[in-house]
Amino acid sequence: MSHDAIDLQRPLSDLAAALDAGRTTSRALTEQALARIADPDGQGSVVFTQVDAQAARDAADGLDALRRAGARLSPLMGVPVSVKDLFDVAGQVTRAGSTVLADAAPATHDALAVARLRRAGAVIVGRTNMTEFAFSGLGLNPHYGTPRSPWQRDVGHIAGGSSSGAAASVADGMAAVGLGTDTGGSIRIPAAFCGLTGFKPTASRTPRDGALPLSTTLDSVGPIGRSVDCCAWVDAILSGNVPNETPAAPRDLRGMRFGVLTNFVLDGAEPAALAIYERALATLAKAGATLVEFKFAPFDTLPAINRFGFSPIEAYAWHRKLLAERAHGYDPRVLVRIRKGEPAGAADYIDLLNARAALIAAANPVWQSFDAVLCPTAPLTPPAIAPLEASDETFTATNALVLRNPTAINMIDGCAFSLPCQAQGEAPIGLMVSGAAGDDARLFPVARAIEQALRPAR
Repeated sequence: MSHDAIDLQRPLSDLAAALDAGRTTSRALTEQALARIADPDGQGSVVFTQVDAQAARDAADGLDALRRAGARLSPLMGVPVSVKDLFDVAGQVTRAGSTVLADAAPATHDALAVARLRRAGAVIVGRTNMTEFAFSGLGLNPHYGTPRSPWQRDVGHIAGGSSSGAAASVADGMAAVGLGTDTGGSIRIPAAFCGLTGFKPTASRTPRDGALPLSTTLDSVGPIGRSVDCCAWVDAILSGNVPNETPAAPRDLRGMRFGVLTNFVLDGAEPAALAIYERALATLAKAGATLVEFKFAPFDTLPAINRFGFSPIEAYAWHRKLLAERAHGYDPRVLVRIRKGEPAGAADYIDLLNARAALIAAANPVWQSFDAVLCPTAPLTPPAIAPLEASDETFTATNALVLRNPTAINMIDGCAFSLPCQAQGEAPIGLMVSGAAGDDARLFPVARAIEQALRPAR
């Protein structure tokens, strides 16, 4: 078998098996990724803000030599990975999708998440585009361009944000996995809109050292990949654990109890998205899962609780010095959202902290009473780019709708997957499968069982 026969657009388990068996090399996979990025007919120049092709080739060659010597660092060893532009990479400037940081000093060392990926043998192919300073769920970027979803590419639909380039890099075969962050859906939304799997861990599970913050309270670091196992392996590496590669006997959906949220998360849902979501629920019921519809009334209070919100308050605190000198260089739509935190007082912030603590206390026993809680990742199919670029009003309304459901899970400090649930040729939307704070490990086998049940429909 030739070294080019293994397509990068496969789950990590396939790539790891091919590398282990000598059917491909890290260099061959890396060249494939770099060729896709450089393809003039592709969107590599928009998806990546920086590519270090020589460093990637050197790393791949070194890892191939290590493998020949009998070393195997992890299932990620030799696999091309992309890194969101807000993580420090030694020797590179961390722009976070902005131009105002373009003249900042290069990072002196890797962010801890990046360092752990490298130690596990990941080949870092480049930095991916994102919403400026991670402050939107749509992924539009007026400075570097807007990555597109693979769905109906000729029309031009958003890849989702803020980790837009991370998802597009995986969807288009420019990387096997994308490292992203999620403050209010920034991993799950692009995973959903690109037909991929994304995992947002409990915030404290994975390190944020060396990642430029949006909200120090809500920011979470996690992967976008092609399967639950892809995400589980990368999550293990990020959280300082050893990936469990023994294929777990898939748990049976029979006997699983899923809470199906009926309030808040379906408001304003697009009929096409709702139809796909309801079909996914029916598939799970048919496979033997017990679905229990329930309301979680505290979610209805979120708009009032988030009158200012953690992201505007904490982002304003971080940006205020920069804004004094460089506000003119910001994306105006991002600037508006950061400035929303300016009038908040200390008492407002303390109220917000207390409201969140009460929300977590109310949510934990409810979420823990189910194997998982289900709702749509976003209650709509991927929006077209042009209308969002053209109208501030359309942008603001769409952004609020796209962020709403994932943000609710960040507010209860939950962990959650977005799993693809559309049929072949349908608009990609995500099924959000969430667990309580700290229940990450319990969620993996549940998500695997759901993934398996939905696969035939896809």
